[in-house]
Amino acid sequence: MTDRILVTHWVEEEVLDRLRQVGAVDANPARETWPAGEVARRAADATAMMAFMPDTVDAAFLDAAPRLKVIACALKGFDNFDVAACTARGVHVSIVPDLLTEPTAELAVGLAIGLGRNIREGDALVRAGGFAGWRPILYGFGLDGSTVGILGFGAVGRAIARRLQGFGCEIIWHDPAAEGSTGFHDLLARSDLLICAAPLTPATRHMVGRDALAFLRPGALLVNVGRGSVVDEAAVLAALEMGLLGGYAADVFEFEDWALADRPREVAPALRTHPRTLWTPHLGSAVVAVRRAIAERAADNILDALAGRRPRDAINRA
Repeated sequence: MTDRILVTHWVEEEVLDRLRQVGAVDANPARETWPAGEVARRAADATAMMAFMPDTVDAAFLDAAPRLKVIACALKGFDNFDVAACTARGVHVSIVPDLLTEPTAELAVGLAIGLGRNIREGDALVRAGGFAGWRPILYGFGLDGSTVGILGFGAVGRAIARRLQGFGCEIIWHDPAAEGSTGFHDLLARSDLLICAAPLTPATRHMVGRDALAFLRPGALLVNVGRGSVVDEAAVLAALEMGLLGGYAADVFEFEDWALADRPREVAPALRTHPRTLWTPHLGSAVVAVRRAIAERAADNILDALAGRRPRDAINRA
C-alpha cells in the first residue's frame, strides 16, 4: 500500500514536492489550523504526519491511526505529544531542535526593548496625531546598566545572552543544568528584567507565579518567549494591577498549551488590554527562511522513517 503523508499546516510547495516523491500527500492548503477532529480523521490511514504547534497526539489519536510510522514535529517544544504512547506503538517522534533558537532570541530582545522603551505607546501617540514635538513623556527602561535575568539557559537562553552582551547589562541566569546558574530567588531579587526561556515541564509550570513575582524588584519587567504556562498569567495580571510588576511582554500564552486540560481558553481580557503589556502572536520562528528550513527538516525526518531509517532528529526509539 502506498505511503500516505499528512501535513497538517501550510508549507511551501517545494517541501510537498519532496514528500510526493515517496507517497501521496494530504496537505492543509490554508494557513488556518484544522480542527482536532479533522486532523484525526485525515490521520486515520496516514503512515507519516508532519505536525505543528496546535496539534495534539495522545493514545486515543494513535489508536485511531494504526498505520502511523512517524510524527515529524515542525517545532521544538513537544509537550503536546505523548511520546511514551508513540513509543509503545512503534511510532517515531522527531522534532526540529535548533532552527527556532536564533529568531526566538532576536524576538526576546525586541520585546524587551519594546516594552521597556514604550514603543507601542509611542507609536499610538504619533499615529493618533497627538505628537506636537519633544515632550518629557514616556520615560522608560533601558538595558544599559541594568541586570537581566534569564530563566532557562538552554539553547534559546544562551542565544538571548549572546545578543544582550553588547547592551551594557549584567546577565545572570537560572538553570540547574547550566554552569554558573544563579539561585532562583536570587535571580528574581536581582533582575530589573526577567526573560523566560524555559521549556514547559511539570516542574516549570507556573514557575513564575504569585510567589516568584513577589521576589522581583518593584517595577521589574517580565518577558516570556519560552512556553506560556511557565508563567501564571492570572498572577501576572494581579501583579500589574497592584503596581508590583512594571510590565509584561509575551510571544507565548497559556491557552496554547493544548495538552493541559485545565489551561485557560484565552488570554484574559483584563490582561490582554492592560496598558503595561506588549504582545506578539507566537512569532518566535516567524522568519520566512527559518520556517522553510523547519519544514524541510521535518520532511527529512519523514523521508528517513519511510526509507526504514531512524529519523535523524528522533526523540524516542520506536
